[in-house]
Amino acid sequence: MNLTINEIDRIIEMAWEDRTTFEAIKYQFKLDEQQVIELMRKELKPSSFRLWRKRVQGRKTKHEKLRVFEKGRFKCSRQKQITHNNISKR
Repeated sequence: MNLTINEIDRIIEMAWEDRTTFEAIKYQFKLDEQQVIELMRKELKPSSFRLWRKRVQGRKTKHEKLRVFEKGRFKCSRQKQITHNNISKR
């Protein structure tokens, strides 16, 4: 995985978003769910990673097949950009 800092930040942002599926991340960045988990483990502080894993495990909105609605936005237009966030190790 040769990703830029901006791409890593965007993947972390998408992974934290409730309505952004792992399939959307795979479509945009060619990373499957396991690769996203590995990236999050590597880039986040251990406590932030545990919090994220607890949050997304079993969450229906993170998997396209489990959603009860057909379409949703990848990102809310009102959401601030997350760059060089303070939950990452950088």
